[in-house]
Amino acid sequence: MITPALQSAIDSFGDPRGYLAVASIGIPPRQAVAALAADLDAWSRADRDPQGYDAVIDRTRASYASLVGVSVDRVAQGSQTSVMAALVAAAVPTGAEVLCVEGDFSSIVFPFLQRRDVTVRQVPLAQLADSIAETTWLVVFSLVQSSTGTVADVAAITEAAAAHRAYTFCDTTQATGVLPVDASVFDVTVCHSYKWLCAPRGVAFLTLSAAADSLLTPLQAGWYAGENVWQSCYGPDMRIATGARRFDVSPAWQAWIGAEKSIALFAGLDIAEVWARASGLGDQLCAALGIPLQHQAIVTWPDSSGGDLGKLNAAGIRASGRAGRLRASFHLWNTEADVAAVVAALR
Repeated sequence: MITPALQSAIDSFGDPRGYLAVASIGIPPRQAVAALAADLDAWSRADRDPQGYDAVIDRTRASYASLVGVSVDRVAQGSQTSVMAALVAAAVPTGAEVLCVEGDFSSIVFPFLQRRDVTVRQVPLAQLADSIAETTWLVVFSLVQSSTGTVADVAAITEAAAAHRAYTFCDTTQATGVLPVDASVFDVTVCHSYKWLCAPRGVAFLTLSAAADSLLTPLQAGWYAGENVWQSCYGPDMRIATGARRFDVSPAWQAWIGAEKSIALFAGLDIAEVWARASGLGDQLCAALGIPLQHQAIVTWPDSSGGDLGKLNAAGIRASGRAGRLRASFHLWNTEADVAAVVAALR
């Protein structure tokens, strides 16, 4: 039984039948499109000013904080997860060990590989918790793996990290909006909102625990990192913001107009209900294809030649291929009809 709130959210996306590529890029709800159109129209009539976007960013930050279970002062905003990951990489002490996941998304691995004075060790996701050692300073992983859709065992990883006094850094980009996320259990999280949160590209978030707050340096500090933004436009003196907002970067204004509507939509939902729907459809597809149930919103299977992806594309079904696997991703707008369409196209 679909709750009224979820049904209303589903209805706001129209009827995007055959769209199984949200793991690559989400699609916007109607209210986000309308807000963007109105903002562009106002801009074209010279009826916008930079200060007018501040309230939009504040509201969106608050919606995101509510969605991931942290206080708003723990949330910084940016535009790219790799830039935020670079701040974390810069904080790693010389000689320390960073433990990553083999095959994880490059944006949260590459910044650490640029540090020639630290050790980066990579292990399979299933072995991550057991691989945390006394030498490990930071554990880096995606909550949901981009290439396979596999969900990390958060309880095991965070318990092992705490036992060895290691910090945790989790990328929730492939999770937030479809899988319940509690950012408070990690020291640092990053999330880009253009996938499962269905926002325009250019809106990303960083969360920091109290323990991690003093570790990072706001190396990218600009005028938007000031305590009073509009009194921080010129130097040399600067009063930087307190809390996570000192890591803010200058926002891409129009992107935030759409993001406000999209993220508020998901903040008003029971995400456990969204996950049950999406992962349930994923399991229906697995059963229909005769492959092991994956219990995931992202269903993958080997397709190194791209033959299966070609069949889906020819049938008007949008999916994606990653690391030699076909990746079909289900979100709240998908139905059993999408499962049937995939099976028909492949057979």
